[in-house]
Amino acid sequence: MNVLMVASECARLAKTGGLADVVGALPAALAPLGIKCRTVLPAYASLQPLVGKGRQVASFGDLPGGPGRLVQVTAHGIDLLLLDAPQLFDRPGQPYTSPKGNDWPDNHLRFGALAQAAARIGLDGLGGWKPDVVHAHDWQAALVPVYLKQADRPAPKSVLTIHNIAFQGRFGGQVLGELGLRADWFHPDGLEYFGDLGFLKGGLVFADRVTTVSPTYAREILTPKFGMGLEGVLQARGAALSGILNGIDTNAWNPAADPALARGFDARSPGRKAQSRPAVAARLGLDPDHCGPLFCVISRLTHQKGLDALADTIPQLVAGGGQLAVLGTGEPELEAAFVDAAAEYPGKVGTLIGYDEGFAHLMQGGSDAIVIPSRFEPCGLTQLYGLRYGTLPVVARTGGLADTVIDANAAATATGCATGFVFDDVSPAGIAAVLDRVFNAYGNRKQWQAMQRAAMRQPVGWQQSAQAYARLYQALAG
Repeated sequence: MNVLMVASECARLAKTGGLADVVGALPAALAPLGIKCRTVLPAYASLQPLVGKGRQVASFGDLPGGPGRLVQVTAHGIDLLLLDAPQLFDRPGQPYTSPKGNDWPDNHLRFGALAQAAARIGLDGLGGWKPDVVHAHDWQAALVPVYLKQADRPAPKSVLTIHNIAFQGRFGGQVLGELGLRADWFHPDGLEYFGDLGFLKGGLVFADRVTTVSPTYAREILTPKFGMGLEGVLQARGAALSGILNGIDTNAWNPAADPALARGFDARSPGRKAQSRPAVAARLGLDPDHCGPLFCVISRLTHQKGLDALADTIPQLVAGGGQLAVLGTGEPELEAAFVDAAAEYPGKVGTLIGYDEGFAHLMQGGSDAIVIPSRFEPCGLTQLYGLRYGTLPVVARTGGLADTVIDANAAATATGCATGFVFDDVSPAGIAAVLDRVFNAYGNRKQWQAMQRAAMRQPVGWQQSAQAYARLYQALAG
């Protein structure tokens, strides 16, 4: 079976979040199941060296925003189709924003071109290769199902995966013509969303199946609290909606052979984690002789992630005997809050604003617990990395966090299946209460190490999820 992946990010090539990790790992996980994937990705400026190594396999003179061509090349084991349209993608900045941090004003053209090029591959094939299913990811690719349906001729089935429904791709209705979309579909049951063109909304209406990245999040987004205004559309598509939990690349995230760690370890030797802790302390200016638990945060620093509430809980965390290591970037006021905390509690709190992949591995390897107090979390990956590294997750009961962490309640602890700490109240009081539970468990070394071993033995790879996607594709393609 052939599957065409369409996305704006892919790990090790272009990444701003978990979407890239999924797109980068899923094709390899599907290959043993007989599914051959090709991935359409924009040829951003950082990918131009790859463009030079590939071969042109198609050209389009009339994409939204101008001409473009597809260049086929293999990188990191992924069969890529890079959409080379320099006027749209060969520019500085992040995939969606300028160096000043503002959204590019032509993002509708940039990702409309990506979707239209992918739809044409779906309809016409490419050099004898034709997909049985087209799998679009998030709003940037969400017009693919629309273009497939609009062609009004035999087309492959489509899947749209929502990685975060908060990001929807809304643009003024006047761009409809620039994107070559049918004007008679611009209505509340089609592409129109409160007077705007909704990329994600259109994809939800026209995709053959809709998935999201955890079963709990699939239920949550049917409600006004989590649906971000699209809950009615999703309720109407309820029979086509399902949640498939994300996995992680267990080769890239392997504590037994991770070069970022001072010494490898596994579920039989969790005590070796401590040997990586001094390197974390040295990088962040933490007291290397501290005896209490080291908590870490590896995250976008945003309100969604609940990190405002955690920042307000730092005095209790320090008073309880803990240290906090923070790595991330995001909202300026939250960046400032954690930088100020490091200055107020020297040796107890360390903050690095930015992102460093190797240091993220080291923090997972050297920390005792990872705190993820998200107000909503479609899946989350850092708690899966934490499980893999025996860094016990402290998580809010939402989305994929609820689906992947087993709370250390009395029953789970007694039966040896607890893998972390789950709480409901994302507030300073709620976080302080769960931290008290963590401190108590940490004081019982036998219990703590039993939880670490249970966490490290939990399956967090792609095998089960890839099988679920394979079944979905097979059902669609018949």
